[in-house]
Amino acid sequence: MKRIVVMALLAPALAGCGMFAGDGMFRDRSRDYLTAREYPPIRVPEGLDDQALGQLYAIPPVTEPLVAEETGALPPPQPLGTSLLEEDIKVQSLGDRRWVWINRSPAEVWPRVRNLLNANNMVADRSDAAAGVIETAWIEFADEPGAQHRYRLRIEQGMQPDTAEIGVEHAVAPRSGDSEEWSAVATGDRRALDMIDFIASGLAGGDAAGSVSLLAQSIGGGAKVEMVAAFDVSPYLLIKLGYDRSWASVAYSVSREEFQVVDQDQSRGLFYVNLKKELEQDRPGFFARMLGAGDEAENAAAAARYRIALEKTQQGVVVRVESETGDLDRARQLDVLNRIRANLA
Repeated sequence: MKRIVVMALLAPALAGCGMFAGDGMFRDRSRDYLTAREYPPIRVPEGLDDQALGQLYAIPPVTEPLVAEETGALPPPQPLGTSLLEEDIKVQSLGDRRWVWINRSPAEVWPRVRNLLNANNMVADRSDAAAGVIETAWIEFADEPGAQHRYRLRIEQGMQPDTAEIGVEHAVAPRSGDSEEWSAVATGDRRALDMIDFIASGLAGGDAAGSVSLLAQSIGGGAKVEMVAAFDVSPYLLIKLGYDRSWASVAYSVSREEFQVVDQDQSRGLFYVNLKKELEQDRPGFFARMLGAGDEAENAAAAARYRIALEKTQQGVVVRVESETGDLDRARQLDVLNRIRANLA
């Protein structure tokens, strides 16, 4: 009975507190942002370093339409290009260049690479999280006593969202003098390749549940691949890389399970492909094949339905999808382009 009296006395006092509101126990704060004040950005005095300042949560430009182009049944979602649950680390190469690819964001990879270097007594002489650059101090190797070496590591945004690429540059100088210039660097020599393998094995064997660097949120300077789908032009992919890398990435994408490559011509920048799903749908049934329809289906499968064209421009490499059998509607173009984009690496 005493307990009930105490609660009854506390009720009026709690009702007067700010934690209660007229529409519920706690005040609704979901619209507080509408009354928030906007302050000018912080300006660093002239002559001081302002690299540590920047937008931590920058809003990227919208390049894809947000309004459905046609009504009707919604299409099934596209499969993810990389697994978000299982970490994947690869050493990729193109020509004499090699780099480490990992399906984690640059902001997550940055502190892991820093920890890896620190754990192996490789001191960072320069570290720029916003640019994704780490330069080590001079290192001496026991098998090369007359020289000293250092490395420059670049962490960049990968071609897929939430992926990162780690490149390595290597410089060597006589032990007697320290050269501060990076004019003569190598990316494909033995020391650079050894560092690439060291980083890949270190990331694979380390703790995947690392921290995230807020300063490294801007690494990469935006996405390397954009879907340009304005309503007044045919949709296309824009890859902001060199032609050789773009060709290799598209070649890898169309080599995946869902595509069938019929032919390709690198000098003209063309791939001739089919979608295996469509071929399966058009495959005649058992009795139709018994009556000879199978030969006709095999001939149809041998002919490509889609032509993927790569074109080098000032903005990057443009990837378009065209039809080999007739007109290609916009929805089908977007579908094929999205499938190519999901597999780029």
